Amino acid sequence: MIRTWCLKDDRQSLALASRGERLPEIVYWGPRLPDDEDLATLAQAYAIDVTGGMLDRNPELSICPEATRTFPGQPGAILRSEGGSPLLPKFCFEAAEEGEDRLTLIYRDRNHGLIYSARFTIDPKTHLIETSASLDCDAAMHLHWLAAPVFPAPQTSDEMIDFAGRWCSEFQMNRTAWSPGIRLRENRTGRTGHEHFPGLLVPCRGATNARGHVYGFHYGWSGGHRMVAEELPDGRRQVQFGHAGRLETEPQRRFETAPLYAVFSDDGINGCAVAFQRHVRDRIVAFPNPARPRPVHYNCWEAVYFNHNLPELKEIAERAAALGAERFVLDDGWFGTRDDDTRALSDWEVDPRKYPDGLGPLIDHVHALGMTFGIWFEPEMVNPDSDIHRKHPDWALGGEDQILGRHQKALNMALPEVREFLFDRISAILSKHPIDYIKWDHNRVLPMPDAAQTRGSYALIDRLRDGFPKVEIESCASGGGRIDFGILKRTHRVWLSDSNDALERLKIQHNAAIFLPLAVTGSHIGPRKCHTSGRVLDIRFRAWVAAQRHMGFELDPRELTEEESRVLTEVTSWWKTNREWMSRADILRLDGADPALIAEQQLSDGGDRFVVFAGRAASSTQIAPRPLRLTRLSPDIRYRVELINRADAPDLSRGDQPLKSGPLELSGQYLMSHGLTLPWSFPERMWVIEGQSL
Repeated sequence: MIRTWCLKDDRQSLALASRGERLPEIVYWGPRLPDDEDLATLAQAYAIDVTGGMLDRNPELSICPEATRTFPGQPGAILRSEGGSPLLPKFCFEAAEEGEDRLTLIYRDRNHGLIYSARFTIDPKTHLIETSASLDCDAAMHLHWLAAPVFPAPQTSDEMIDFAGRWCSEFQMNRTAWSPGIRLRENRTGRTGHEHFPGLLVPCRGATNARGHVYGFHYGWSGGHRMVAEELPDGRRQVQFGHAGRLETEPQRRFETAPLYAVFSDDGINGCAVAFQRHVRDRIVAFPNPARPRPVHYNCWEAVYFNHNLPELKEIAERAAALGAERFVLDDGWFGTRDDDTRALSDWEVDPRKYPDGLGPLIDHVHALGMTFGIWFEPEMVNPDSDIHRKHPDWALGGEDQILGRHQKALNMALPEVREFLFDRISAILSKHPIDYIKWDHNRVLPMPDAAQTRGSYALIDRLRDGFPKVEIESCASGGGRIDFGILKRTHRVWLSDSNDALERLKIQHNAAIFLPLAVTGSHIGPRKCHTSGRVLDIRFRAWVAAQRHMGFELDPRELTEEESRVLTEVTSWWKTNREWMSRADILRLDGADPALIAEQQLSDGGDRFVVFAGRAASSTQIAPRPLRLTRLSPDIRYRVELINRADAPDLSRGDQPLKSGPLELSGQYLMSHGLTLPWSFPERMWVIEGQSL
């Protein structure tokens, strides 16, 4: 007997089938199947042949592969009894619960007292499939590994793309060829991490940014993950995601994975990117006031660091407001005796030396300038040199001889008394002052991986969200060290990187947009000489790179020349004029013929307008710029395209190219087939082209 199930939207179908009582396998995932497709026949057609040196029948590559079914690869679950004995589950069908766009499959192992549940939902608008797995146990057990429901990877793929990085260089694309064996990525640092973003793309042969079949995955968990991409000896391939191994340190009777988000695209990497962007924006992030335009952000960190001085901060706020800022964020240094990063972390009371009358005078001044006020916390961390650590050394996670990170330890967020203390201190600040924003930092990895730490942090944020529903929260972890859909369920913005170097940002933002929309991605204009790279970049380039995402400033505005202030004010004004439609636009990666160019097209919700950002990251090998092909336009519609910063053309751009003179009217077919021929420019410059359908 073959059991079958199918989820579908207007783009894709996901078909599962099982033989007898066994766990099902995904027998089809790709372009939408006809409604009358016979799934039982499809399941039979999916079977591969048997030849010499093989078993008489191929073990299923099921949604939870089982060692007891002679599966030759990574199993979907690894368990031990409370006493330490290995368990090898063998699940049999119990029930299926089907609804519109959702499916729950329940399987039981009566010998070991286990119930395995797999849940699938498909969003017909964003096209994301969300799936998770759970284990319920009659007796407490130790969990070493539990995968979210396992997906097969296509045979027509030559490589996989995952994401690595480091501090100030996040979201670096890694391409690895498929070969027999396992590609294993495991993050055991206790947070999502710069080094191992929990995402994967599997492009089929010939796929590009804008064309071809691509499969995308993201694991929505903030506490460290494991990714297994395995090619079996028979050639089949599987993709597994779950918590990092052995994150559950105590025996329990219930275990559950985080959501695994998966999507099929028939128009390249952009199809995956648009699905992830829309799902994050419309399904995961819950803005306190969705109708409010994203405010231009000012953060004082790289202007003053720990040297808080009220008259200076007031002057900086005045200059930031004059440039167009609408939110002022007071960063690290306002509390305890916090004069550097070695002390006072977790002493969350206003420093009377720096603020003798409290925060009120600064907040009142900021509000009088028409800006809202935000503040920095790092709640999960503690300095050994702090009142709280001296009083409660037992609250720190890990041993006394642990290596510190930024002179700090992590608090044990699994302890209710720690969460109660933090809630009391943070809520006291939020209750006393009109604060609408928290920059929530996390500046070190954990001394040990522990899922209870992540659950505790989630619980604290959830409680604060319930108590202060109008306060927005930004997730920052030394920049991009904690970015995932799990933290974004609880926050509203991410600090993508501590690097305000516009050249580095251009690259980081380009790749991060595969998963993140503009509305949640903070991008700031940094100082003239970047504090993290030492590079000096023109204000125009710095401003336009920030204008690609949720725009902000993180410089000392007193350093600006009159010309720099003018440019910054003009670009900020442009961003404000366009931010509402851009916040709902799809960010599309463009396939450029010139590898020195990093280009994207932001296409409005209705497709009637767009903006192209074409950033030159290096010198080109040829003299004249190659045409840049656009994407997702209507071929028969004419578009008015205009190079809005044509005045930035350098003297060496000497031709009378029409784009430098004024707008052009061109068909979508021409723009997608031949593309825009841009003027010549120096490296580290940006061309910005607006388009409007006629």
